[in-house]
Amino acid sequence: MLTQEQLAFYHENGYILVKGLLSREEAAAYRQECHELADRLAAQRNIDATWGSARDAIMATDTKILHCHDVQFYAASFSRLLVDERITGVAADVIGSPNVQLHHTKMFIKPPEKGSPFPLHQDHPFFPHANHSMIAAIVHFDDAPLEKGCVRVVPGSHKLGPVPHRPEGNWHLSFDEYPLEASQPCPAEAGDVLFFSYLTIHGSGVNVSSEARTTVLIQMRDPADPPTIDTHKSRGQGMILRGIDPLTIQQ
Repeated sequence: MLTQEQLAFYHENGYILVKGLLSREEAAAYRQECHELADRLAAQRNIDATWGSARDAIMATDTKILHCHDVQFYAASFSRLLVDERITGVAADVIGSPNVQLHHTKMFIKPPEKGSPFPLHQDHPFFPHANHSMIAAIVHFDDAPLEKGCVRVVPGSHKLGPVPHRPEGNWHLSFDEYPLEASQPCPAEAGDVLFFSYLTIHGSGVNVSSEARTTVLIQMRDPADPPTIDTHKSRGQGMILRGIDPLTIQQ
């Protein structure tokens, strides 16, 4: 799926933004699905997932980010997205295995004008794995320019290995040592997908625009890469998205 040049860029930088992986029409349909799901859930419970550390970082209490785990259990369209070869093919390339296993999914909607940020962090502390095969794919369903609080990365930071994090208000890096402003923005358009290692330092800014920023995050791994801590369970964890589970052959 990826060219040799793209794959080399990923290995050097720890991320790759694949342009136009979905069509704008497909992205618009998924966007509508996300917002309808958020409306249904918000009618039942609070779905704001703003980190305490995010509010500390910007010294604000009124930001919000709408959130849902395991979106494939709420709408069939997300189940189809998970096994879309356009996504799983790239995932296999960057993981370095023909087999791709689901860890979890999350929907994020950053509301206009006050969409919450994420401090810089690695995903590793949340669900460490032995061989560090874990990656994320952030699928963009609308345009995500800088003013919408696009994802930001620290290129090459995956080569540092696991970095000590602060646990207060969710795992995050020191604001002084890792200011969000020092990271590189990754503006995207509807249909683009950002792939990155769970060791790549990343975060995002506040959505100060007049439009929401809508994404689904798919966290994936090599099924032969065991977790080192039994944590961060999800309803769909272990689903094979591409290839096979080779561990079943040994049983």
